[in-house]
Amino acid sequence: MADTIRAIVADDSVLLRDGIVRLLTDSGFDVVAAVGDADALLDATTELQPELVLVDVRMPPTHTDEGLRAAIEIRRLYPHIAVLVLSQYVEERYAAELLEGDIAGVGYLLKDRVIDVDEFLTALRRVAAGGSAVDAEVISQVLGRSRRSNELDRLTPREREVLNLMAEGLSNAGISERLVISAGAVEKHISNVFMKLALPPENHAHRRVLAVLTYLRGA
Repeated sequence: MADTIRAIVADDSVLLRDGIVRLLTDSGFDVVAAVGDADALLDATTELQPELVLVDVRMPPTHTDEGLRAAIEIRRLYPHIAVLVLSQYVEERYAAELLEGDIAGVGYLLKDRVIDVDEFLTALRRVAAGGSAVDAEVISQVLGRSRRSNELDRLTPREREVLNLMAEGLSNAGISERLVISAGAVEKHISNVFMKLALPPENHAHRRVLAVLTYLRGA
């Protein structure tokens, strides 16, 4: 068929990978390769030059973000190849990198939120044709990261140092000793951190936890 989409499926779960391959094949896609790790995905993409790559985020050897980083590399090397990430997770840092700029031919869907097979196949075809398909939850989390990063950008270098030490679990006295500054200076820096991160003046310990969480999510 002239309009058959040549695709590569990359997922470390054999059962899920085989299931997706069967679904795509039965729906008229030409699955030219099915692989279980990011290196094999990059090699197959280079050799076979498919029109669409369908990839999971977490793949061997560390099962963290290899698949998503491979997707970004494919887009960098072969911008004409469409990429759709299908995962249980939103890896905010690399998701933001994948989705920045022109997202023609890019998709990011969450496995647990794919509830209609026909809609899923439509999304694949749309991405392969140069459109996009991004789950609303992915957009929400990526934008949330962007907002947190902007908040952290408002901190001075010293305030970031103080917040970093708070994240390490140091008390005000410990921060004072580490940075060789007075206890009053530490309190002032922490107060500025709370203000710049727009944390409400509730329980002090609670605000401290929220500040650390903001730092860890946006770092």
